[in-house]
Formats: sequence, structure tokens, C-alpha cells
Amino acid sequence: MENGVREARIWRQVLGVEKTVIEHVDFDESAAAVIVAVRPQARARSRGGVCGRRSPGYDGGAGRRRWRGPDCGLVRTFIEADAPRVSCREHGVTVAAVPWARHTYSFDQTVAWLATHTSKAATCEVMRTAWRTVGAIVDRVWADTAPARDPLAGLRRIGIDEISYKKGHKYLTVVVDHDSGRLVWAAPGRDAATLSGFFDRLGPERCAKITHVTSDAAGWIGSVVARYCPDAIRCADPFHVVAWATEALDAVRRAAWNRARATENASRGGGGKPRRRPKAGPARTVKRSRWALLKNPDSLTVGQQATLRWIELHDPVLHRAYLLKETLRLIFQLPAENAATELDRWIGWARRSRIPAFVALQKSIRAHKPAILAAIEHGLSNGRIESVNTKIRLITRRGFGFHTPEAVIALAMLSLGGARPQLPGRTHPRMSQ
Repeated sequence: MENGVREARIWRQVLGVEKTVIEHVDFDESAAAVIVAVRPQARARSRGGVCGRRSPGYDGGAGRRRWRGPDCGLVRTFIEADAPRVSCREHGVTVAAVPWARHTYSFDQTVAWLATHTSKAATCEVMRTAWRTVGAIVDRVWADTAPARDPLAGLRRIGIDEISYKKGHKYLTVVVDHDSGRLVWAAPGRDAATLSGFFDRLGPERCAKITHVTSDAAGWIGSVVARYCPDAIRCADPFHVVAWATEALDAVRRAAWNRARATENASRGGGGKPRRRPKAGPARTVKRSRWALLKNPDSLTVGQQATLRWIELHDPVLHRAYLLKETLRLIFQLPAENAATELDRWIGWARRSRIPAFVALQKSIRAHKPAILAAIEHGLSNGRIESVNTKIRLITRRGFGFHTPEAVIALAMLSLGGARPQLPGRTHPRMSQ
């Protein structure tokens, strides 16, 4: 009797189940699996499967069922028990709740941990389960985790951005807490209605506590933030502002290449395309100057430095566009008290540059000047949210795509929301290494 009690206690520990009586353990040759026959303890019987309230029995249900448990070494393990139905006053006839339901918590936690750390193929192979089942388990673990903590609590400074998670213009709108770096909210779509859902969930009282919001210059983000958080300071992401300048510079480079190519064709006695691509010449140099123009000066190779010198000597318009881009980038590194003056000088320079791409750019810079100066003053950018976006892309690549945005969001929140699952039986994260 003592050995039986000890064995039952061991099996409960191995399976990670509570309020459960171990009846016997057997091996099913056809399934090549260990079968652990169990029943709920008396105080856990006859409870509704939805609400968990004690309810009168209805019938024996569909007979005995099996639930997947953690593997025992190299062998799969199943928990087997009767599945009677009860008559709940609130929810009607339902299958009686059992303490080991949902593959057992240990199995779910192990699958969720693997899904947040490894690839789809590795998770499925190690746990011997289908990827759709992994997605369902991640949803359940996140559903269990979310009520225990409020990811929207204590938000003060947030970053907002959108990310493509699937081909075909499938986007998520994501919100990140600048102070903790956590992903706090995500939803499918990238429009005002989608973002309004975040602020509706946040509520008027917590919206009023938002002090800073960083984002790109998307109009739909600005309009929603102005409506829900009128007192929050809008900060333009420096990366996106400099990206505008690099796009304008690349447009100038393409125009310079077309001019040089036309000149070379004319020098050959005709306006058509040359029969053979020249091995050298101004057009070829300008065409290959893209990275020399776009990279930061301290990252240039010797050859790229020589290319910039050639541009300075032979194409003053393209060189002026390069200086405009670099000057705008350097403004974001200035102290706040100097940035406003230098930005005004840059706007005037770009307006007088007679370069159409930069004349148009200075109008956008002028329109977003308060948000740009706020980003410099408060030292905020979308760097944290870009880091989160990179990790979400890694999640989608590891999973080889997801059928629904909800599956992406659940795994992203579980991985990046500050409550990553731990391996069962580990009292300290380092024990799992």
C-alpha cells in the first residue's frame, strides 16, 4: 500500500496534475504510449466544464477519453479517464470539468516555452504535435497569462507603429511601452479604427496619463492620438525623418544618372542606348554611388570615399543633396537648445537649393517641426518599437507564416509582453539552461 501511494504521488508530480487519483499505469502497444488511468478526487468531481460549479450528473458522456501529457523519456504519455456530463443551471449540459484538462498544464507550458524560443519544426518535432495544435496551446497559455497582469497598467510614454506580418498587405498595429520595452498591445490592421481600439481599451482616465507618443508621420496615427490624448507630446521618429531625406537623395541620384547616361549616349552620336555597356564613365560611377551616398561617413570604405570625392568634383547638384541629407541627420545629434536654430537654417537651405526633391521635403519638415524638436528634446525615437518589430518578424519567419493574425499576436505577446512562459519544474530561469 505504501509503495502504491508513493508511486501515485510520483506520477502526479511527473504529469503535473492536482486533485487527481492515479488508478493504474499501463503501456498501450498499439499507441506506443504510457497510459495513466485517473479520476478526479471527490471534491473535484461533478463540476461544470465552463464555470467549475458543482452540478448534478446528467449521463456518462461519450465514454473514456485521453488527454496528452508530458512525455516520459522517449515515450508519449496519455491521461485516460471517464468523461461524464453534468447539468449546469447556468450553462446547461456540459462535459464535467477535470483537473488535468487541456493536455495538462505542464505540457502546455513546455510547448509554449519551446514556441517562444525555437522554430516551428523544432517545437513540433520535440513535442510530437502539429503546428496548429501549438498555435492553439499558445492561445490558451496567453489567455491564462493575460488576466493575471494588466499590460496597459502604468503607461506613460508609448511608441506606435505598423508591421507587415504576411504577404498581401497584411499588417499589425503595435504599441510598445518606452519605459519597459514591452509589447503592450497589437491588433490586425493599420488605420484609425484599429488604433482607436487601443485607446478605447485604455480608457479616458489612463489616456490622460499618456505624456509622450512617438510614431512616424502617418496622418491616421496623428489624428487618433490628438483625439484621445490631446495633451500628450507628439515626437516624430528621427529614423523616419532621416529616411525621408535618403529617399529624396536617391531620387536626385537617379536623375543624375539619367543625365549622365543621356550625355554619354549623345557623345556616341545618337540618342539611343549604347550597344555595349561601358566599363567606366560618369553614368556608371553615379549608378554605383548609391551606398556611398546613403551610408554614414564613418562607415564608408576607401572606394566609397573616392566616389564621394568624384561626385563633389563632377556633380555639384548631387553633392549638395548629399550634404543636405547629412546635415539633417546630424541635427538629431545636437543639444535641444541648438537644434531649433539649426533646423530653421536647414529648412531655408533646402528651400533655396533648387533641388525639387528637397524643396518638397522641407515643406514636410516644416509641417512636422514641433514633433521633430520634441523628439530631440526628450531623446525619444521608435528605436524600441523597431526592435520589437524585428523580433515579431523573426517569430513569423521561425513559424514559416501564420494562418491568422491572432496566432501571431498571441505568440508575440507571450514572447515580448514581459511574461514569457517558464519550463515546468524550474524554480529559477537559469535552471532551464
